[in-house]
Formats: sequence, C-alpha cells, structure tokens
Amino acid sequence: MTAGGYFGRALVVDVRGGTVVGTPLDLDERVLRAYLGGVGLGTWLMHRLAPPGVDPLAPAAPLAFVFSPLVGTPLTTSAKFAVVATSPLTGLLTDALASSQFAIAGKLTGHDAIVVRGRADVLSAVLVDAQGVRLEPCPELAGTAAAEAETALSARFGRGWRSAAIGPAGERGVRFATISHDGRHAGRGGLGAVLGAKNIKAVLVKAGTKAAVADAPAVLAAARDLRGRSFGPATKKYRELGTLANLLAFNAVSTLPTRNFTAATFDGAPKLAAEELHELRGVARNSCASCSIGCEHIYSRRGGGSQRMEYENVFALGPMCGVSDPDDVFAASARCDELGIDTISAGGTIAWAMECAERGLIDAPWLRFGDGTALLRALELIGTREPGLGELLAQGSRHAAGVVGAGSIDFAPQVKGLELPGYEPRTLQAMALGLAVNSRGADHNRSGAYEADLSGEVDRLDGGDPHVVAAIGTEDRAAVMDSMILCKFLRGVFTDPFTEWAALLAPVTGWALDADELRATARRIVTAKRAFNLRAGATAADDTLPARMLETPLVLASGRSAALTAATLGSMVAGYYAARGWDADGRPSAGDLGGLLLD
Repeated sequence: MTAGGYFGRALVVDVRGGTVVGTPLDLDERVLRAYLGGVGLGTWLMHRLAPPGVDPLAPAAPLAFVFSPLVGTPLTTSAKFAVVATSPLTGLLTDALASSQFAIAGKLTGHDAIVVRGRADVLSAVLVDAQGVRLEPCPELAGTAAAEAETALSARFGRGWRSAAIGPAGERGVRFATISHDGRHAGRGGLGAVLGAKNIKAVLVKAGTKAAVADAPAVLAAARDLRGRSFGPATKKYRELGTLANLLAFNAVSTLPTRNFTAATFDGAPKLAAEELHELRGVARNSCASCSIGCEHIYSRRGGGSQRMEYENVFALGPMCGVSDPDDVFAASARCDELGIDTISAGGTIAWAMECAERGLIDAPWLRFGDGTALLRALELIGTREPGLGELLAQGSRHAAGVVGAGSIDFAPQVKGLELPGYEPRTLQAMALGLAVNSRGADHNRSGAYEADLSGEVDRLDGGDPHVVAAIGTEDRAAVMDSMILCKFLRGVFTDPFTEWAALLAPVTGWALDADELRATARRIVTAKRAFNLRAGATAADDTLPARMLETPLVLASGRSAALTAATLGSMVAGYYAARGWDADGRPSAGDLGGLLLD
C-alpha cells in the first residue's frame, strides 16, 4: 500500500513525432521516503531517466514536473510544484519552483511526477488527466506570451485544465527562458528552453482523483496551527511590503549589487524601494494558491496597467544595470514576463554587456548603464534572438564572455553559468560560500546562507569555519523544504525545523518520521545533486566565484574594506567538502553514493 499523500507512480510522456506515449514508472516507497517529492524526487528521476552526457536541449533529455506529499492538503503554501531538468545554461542539474493551482491539478491527475521527453513534429500541448495523456497541436500559439497561451488553451479545452506554458523566448531557445502558470514562473536555469526544444508550448493538467492522507484530522489540526503561525512576526515583512522590502535594507549594509558588481550601494535605491512605491504606486496585495501569507505586491504602471514586483527583478533590472527610474524597471520586468525569460539572468547578462560596451569590447555604443531605453532594447534583442548581439546575450553571460574574450569572463556575474542574485558576496561571506558550492550555480533559494550573515550569527566580512556551518545548515534546510514542498517564507515560523517538518509529514504519509531521518534525507538530496553534476562533468574548479569578487575589494562607507580572497574562499570550500564527508575534489564517498537508491 502506498504511503499517504502519494500515488506511487510517475508518468513518463514521450512526444516523439506526432504521437504521444505515456508510460507509468512505479515509485517504490523506499524512494519516496528517501527523497520526499519536489526537488528531491526530481533529482532521483533525473538520475534514472537522463542519459549520461545528454545535451539539455536534445529530445532524449527529460524534463520533470514533480509534486509532493503535501500538495492538495490544507497546509498553507503547499500548492507548489518543482520543474527539474539539465540546464541549457549551466549543463548541470537545475530545478525551479512555482506556486499555483497547476500543482494541485497536476498531482490529482494521479501522479507524483509528470516527465516529458522527445520532440513533437509541430508546436503542441501535452494534456494529462486521470484518463490518460494526449498530444494536441497548437501551431497558432507560436510567438505568444505564456499568459496568452494559457487563456487560449483554457478557451479551447475548458476551464478545468491548468496550463504551464512557455513564451516566445522558450520557443526560440533562449538559455534562460522560463515556464509560467498564472503569472508565476519556474524561472531559473532555462527550463523554458528545454520544453521549447521538445516543441511543446504547454503542459495541461486536470484533476480527476484524490490523494488520501494517513490521518486526516491530524493533518487538519496541523494546518490550523501552521496557518495561525503564518500570520506572525516571521512573515510580517512579506505581508506588509513584500520581498522588495529588502532593497533599502541591503543598500544600507552595502550588499546591493550595483552596475555589474562594481559597487554595493546604489544612489537611486530610494526611488525603487518598497516604502516609496507602496505609498505612490501600491494598488493590491495577492497570494499564491493555498497561501495565507500574501507576499505578492502589485504596483501601478505608467500609462495604465499594473505589475507584480519582487526584490530580485527590481535588483537585476534596476541597480545591477544602473537604472533608477521605476517605470523603466516596471516595463522591463513586464517584458521579461511576456517574453518568458528569467529576470536575474537577463539583468546580469545585460549588465555584463553594458560593461563590455563601456570597455569597447562589443560594438554597442547605445548600451550604457543607467539607460532604461537601452535595457528594454537589449531585452527585445534577447527575446527574439536577433542575429548578433541578441543571439550572443541569449546564451547567458558565461557563454557570451567565452565568445567576446578579452578577460570579460572575470566580470561575468555567474557561477557555473547561472547569473548571480542580488547579494554581494564580498560583504556576505557565508553567502559567498553558498553561492560557490551550490549545485544549481549562483542561487539564493537553494543556499540561503545570507540568513547567517545578516543575523549577525557570523562576521559577514570575514569568512571562516562558522560560515561553513551556516552554509551547510541553510542548504540542508532548503533541500527538505523544496522537497516537501513548503514556501521558504515560512522558514522563520519553525523554531525546531526538522522536528516540526517531521510532525507535518507524519500524519500525511503515515510514516514514523523524526528529525534525524529528515537530516539524513537532506544530506542524501544534496549528495544526489552533487553526484549528478559530477556525472555531467562538473569538477571542484567550478566551486568558485568570478575573479572580480576575489580580486577587487569594496570600500564601505564605514571605511572598512570588504575583501574576499581566493585563499579564503578556497579554505571555506575545503571545509565544506570535509564537513559533507567528500574528498578534496568534492567527490562523495562510495558509501554515500551507495545510499542514493539509484539501482
């Protein structure tokens, strides 16, 4: 009998040619307990289904939509799904999460995951429900935004269907294209390009069954308790101002990356701050599906309409590119949504190009820091893959730097090919380690070590052994939260996370879980990600930061110098490997690899 919250099977959908074949893949309860769901189960599926060395954009490369045992329960923030594949931007394992009704409907097709591989003859949509799977051509949707495609597909097939779709950038193979549903995005790593390479515009799901839980009254009681705590002080910032509240705070402590990481403060920050926009532009607050926090803040746009804004898209399209006009940043963010591209990679790649243009390394005299019109023009070139500059930038900053040369890789803002988020590593040195070793590349959601830096738990300007402990702790906690799946904005409501998470999972699944088992689960998931990347060709040399971060100190307003040297980072990376039980080359032991249940 399958544990509560699961169906015990994935559906592997092959869209080769003009036909579709759906093959069930049984998921042993040992695997489900070992990897939970979401990112964890997705990692296991990639080990099983991705041929070693496969090109991320090849038909044989799988892309998995993965659900979790908590999806469909009344537990707040549990309506999330993970998309997992090999990234065309990094060549390594990538995963991205999104919150929406797609998660609930997808799971209630009767599957714990839906995996797509192959390539359709014409642009098509995959439809999955409790009765099976079919392929429907939709060439008329070519070039449409994801939101437009959702509307058209809903009109065609009925409102009960939920769509996860790509925009024109995904169709055109932009290596940081997104997959979207209901205005929310599985954004990082180019998952939209993977789906586009399969000639699939959208995956549609329709609920048709139920997932039983082991102890329904206990689940309901746990949901009431968690909902109550979600209204507490730990989530107040997100409710009142959203993630954009970070902008002024980060600027004040010199950790707001500006003009391609040449500075850590931005004079124009107040114009883009949540405090300013809330008073002048705030029009609404919204929540993801099954969420009681309501972190989504919506602002009015010049000329009409509105736009949801988050810290990361404002950072990437604002300070990172030197742009301070909120209307330009709003327009750029909206255009990223319409094209279907990741705002962080878009902003980072354009900021790198702006610096190249200033240095005379690329012939684009119009592309200058602080120019909102230039920012929007560059986004158009990327979204259409215009020959020349558009084609170059559509590959991301690492590949583009390899083409341009002239030392431009030293200031390309990326780790393992993934562009850096809005955290300055030189002034957040636990975060610097987390960014360097993260399996996904430069990422703030799978390694939130900035928590330790900003809390004062460690000296954020002087990396060392305490930073290693902090980085591992946040990475392990993220591995479990992303596999359960629960929103990271809940992390502050848990005082004893692993114990409390075990107490949430137990009445759903019926398993007698405890904190120690979940800690082991976290380590297993982190190790499985590492093993996949090693198989894909990653080495210890990839666990580093751009040369700019390691060679150029920042002088702070206090007069103190913020320096992160290669020696300091190397020492922390070595400490991280040792604490994980890996060898000096970052390779897990045979015993750890043997415990991954991959056979």
